[in-house]
Amino acid sequence: MAKKKDREKFSEALKWLYPNLGVKRYFLLAVLGIFLLALGLAVLSHGDILSYLEFYFREAIYFLTGGTKVLMTVIGIVISLGGLAIICFGFKKMLTSVINVLLPGNEDKVVDVIYARRQLKRGPKIVVIGGGTGLSALLRGLKAYTSNLTAIVTVGDDGGSSGRLRRELGVLPPGDVRNCLLALAEKEDIMEDLFSYRFKSGTFEGHNLGNLFLAGLAERYGDFQKSIEHVGKVFALKGEVYPSTLSQVTLEAYFEDGRSVNGETAIRTTPGKIKYLRITPSDCEPLPGALQAIEEADLVVLGPGSLYTSIIPNILVKGLRDKIAEVQAPCVYVCNIMTEPGETEGFTVSDHLRAIIEHGGRDLVDAVLAAKEEIPRRVLERYLAEGAEVVRSDRAAVEELGVNYFEGTFYTGGDVVRHNPELLAKELLRILFRLKPVSERIAVVDSYLLNRKLKEL
Repeated sequence: MAKKKDREKFSEALKWLYPNLGVKRYFLLAVLGIFLLALGLAVLSHGDILSYLEFYFREAIYFLTGGTKVLMTVIGIVISLGGLAIICFGFKKMLTSVINVLLPGNEDKVVDVIYARRQLKRGPKIVVIGGGTGLSALLRGLKAYTSNLTAIVTVGDDGGSSGRLRRELGVLPPGDVRNCLLALAEKEDIMEDLFSYRFKSGTFEGHNLGNLFLAGLAERYGDFQKSIEHVGKVFALKGEVYPSTLSQVTLEAYFEDGRSVNGETAIRTTPGKIKYLRITPSDCEPLPGALQAIEEADLVVLGPGSLYTSIIPNILVKGLRDKIAEVQAPCVYVCNIMTEPGETEGFTVSDHLRAIIEHGGRDLVDAVLAAKEEIPRRVLERYLAEGAEVVRSDRAAVEELGVNYFEGTFYTGGDVVRHNPELLAKELLRILFRLKPVSERIAVVDSYLLNRKLKEL
């Protein structure tokens, strides 16, 4: 058996000799450079470590230079430097040939690509839990600092293309999962052009190509998570994506006036103050991969996103809630900048936190990150006309609940008030270092390099 494995390894090694790989010629060039470097050093060493070949080469140099010591030294240095240059050129071209195949478009950034990949792999392990556009936006910001990212996505969506596929094919709603896959993709712009395309007519009118692709793979393999994994391989993800559960869950909202509605869309559009939320089936279970990611995490993030339709549904999956509360990694809730009509009208930061505590327990959240913004009047007036306003900060009320309070500025202009992904990512990493400066999972050197990067950007 051992001999067979050795033969297989040898056969794999021989594949580097296949024609048209663009590797052998540069390897041989690098070998030539090493040879020239050795010869140059031999000339400088006055024959102390010469082989026969080096000896004759030195004699030839003696003959051509007349044995002048100064000229010999200069020629030795020139040959050595020439050999060193050829070595660097040969190995660079060899790496470029490989990168050209694996990562087209990065041929001129060999060192940057290798360094970035290595450094990102040593970044902190962060789990982000939520749904909607907030989750995918945060992932876009965080992937500049680490590739150890895990997105856990709510699966209660019943509207739009996702809702139709859920009803017609019985698959989990793919929309939020698709957005997270795009956010973590190596070549995000290319994949977004393809997977975000929406059909404008015919049978598929209103459907998103990415949603159809995920639904098709789920039907092909009989497992929604396998479809995500296959797409992840194509996208070269800087992280992993998991649905919060593989069960077909339905959200149930109960209002303070005694009314109740079923379904995410109905909850969003029904006026009134929500008293509490439930999911059916109540015994749905999370995926083992998601639980392992939380177990190994340095930081767990809830939000940003709609409180009752993107955040709380995840913590109603009992296994997820219990695991978040159990682990040592700090859990930070990112509060929305604006309230949402039909969900959080009139809510302060502490109101958002109380809703999470009521559904997930007091031991769930360790810190809240709120926004402190100056939003233009014209933008505020538009939001007020829609029934939304800025979420009021109330630090004292949050701290009375036993939770750390942090603030930041995340709005960077425009008609839509959202967290800037880069600013939000930086602030979350700063909070991580405040709550957990150095641990067995974040090496001192990596902590130093990450802190430096946070200061530079």
